[in-house]
Amino acid sequence: MAERSAIILLLLNTVIAMAAIGVATVPHQGPKEVDEWFQRLPHARQKLTKLHFFFHDTLTGKNPTALQIAGANTTADSPTRFGFLAMADDPLTAGPDPGSQIVGRAQGMYGSASFSEIGFLMTFNFVFTAGKYNGSTLSLLGRNPILHRYREMSIVGGSGVFRLAQGVATAKTYWANFTARNAIVEYHVVVLHY
Repeated sequence: MAERSAIILLLLNTVIAMAAIGVATVPHQGPKEVDEWFQRLPHARQKLTKLHFFFHDTLTGKNPTALQIAGANTTADSPTRFGFLAMADDPLTAGPDPGSQIVGRAQGMYGSASFSEIGFLMTFNFVFTAGKYNGSTLSLLGRNPILHRYREMSIVGGSGVFRLAQGVATAKTYWANFTARNAIVEYHVVVLHY
């Protein structure tokens, strides 16, 4: 526990030091800059952006990136694991290999919300950490029936480059180990933003 506290303190000190010398970890703007951005909005043109990445969800193993945080008394006996809820901080990569370039993180929750099939309620922020979208986010909300070949979920907002985003994310399982409950999911995202 002392080691974990030391790591957290080191990270906080690093962020404070970076802010003190003017290095922003995420390009946020204050209320005045955001207001000015909205004043220019009537003259802005909407853009279409297409993204492609892989989502690595790991519930078991040495380094899990998702953890079960809740479950109903009957979840273990349910064929659909109804009531299961997980919190995730999953890597997003450029390719399907777990060692490929990390382009961001999928931070959020998913839970089994169907009695009739394995269907997750997904609420995630795709937090981009590399390239021209570094520091920007997209917010995903939708139903994910994971045994279907393709699943479509809504992009309901974003920040940074993706302010006022709206769009669609299409997911397809690239690889899954249902016994271990680990998966790699391919995402194609199309968004309109300003």
